[in-house]
Amino acid sequence: MALSDPRVFFGIHSFTPYNRSTGLFYGEVRVLKGSSLALSGELIDLMGGSSKYPWASEDGAITSEISLKVSQFEDFMFELFLGAAPTSNSAETLGNVSTIVDKFGTTTVDAVTGIASVTALAASEADLKFGKYVVKVISSTTVDVFFSSDADIGRGTDGSFQNDALKITSSALTITTGGNTNIPNFGLKLTGGSGVIAMTVGHTATFEVRPINSGSMTVTVGGVANQIFPEFGSIIMAQKRGNQELTEIDAFRCKAVGMPLGFEQSAFAETEVKIKALYDSALDGVFKFRHVKPT
Repeated sequence: MALSDPRVFFGIHSFTPYNRSTGLFYGEVRVLKGSSLALSGELIDLMGGSSKYPWASEDGAITSEISLKVSQFEDFMFELFLGAAPTSNSAETLGNVSTIVDKFGTTTVDAVTGIASVTALAASEADLKFGKYVVKVISSTTVDVFFSSDADIGRGTDGSFQNDALKITSSALTITTGGNTNIPNFGLKLTGGSGVIAMTVGHTATFEVRPINSGSMTVTVGGVANQIFPEFGSIIMAQKRGNQELTEIDAFRCKAVGMPLGFEQSAFAETEVKIKALYDSALDGVFKFRHVKPT
């Protein structure tokens, strides 16, 4: 009888985490650079006397860890690996301008004596540019506006910086009672309060803008009150071989804390997540390995 072909694995296809209670999948990670399940055990040696060699050795603890190298960043990854559930937003055909809030001092934003609101300028929503904005009071009735980055400054009508402090207004904007003051080239307007405008010089306020989009996501990571890192199961699927062989690892109980977010020059972001594979008492195991040779 001839020897059978050796069992070999080739490539990585997907990583699919699932809810341990319901069995439902969180989603599929497909842009993978690699994945491994490392089972590292220790041997506990008995040493004594003048012998340079152990008298006996017994098996100790086994560390089981999944290493996941990935260039894909889905909402559920932030939930499982960073302990924060994202908020997904539907398409915004007119963009989105957040509520302006005081940052330094308390007089910039005021429904009576300061800026009552900042909103998108009707018919100029195409000029909305992604980023964070700072409004600084220059006099009791005027402000300058600053913008966080020029990454999106060319969207719609080109914007420009006026100095190295990232100011985008060539001259101070006047806030008038109940009136609208446009931020030129940025698709935004500031609306004054209902009374006599009387802001304090040096006070600031901030807001954020999303341009017209097909969808967006926001998440705040590191909150103390709601930071939860749930346990999950995961299925690692090797690449389907040319002879149709398929290989799967089902890790029953997983736990991960942390997901590095790195950005390199002219390169797609890549991260490596370390995941502990734990013992599941209900299934009496850590993982199940499956391999099939279809005919």
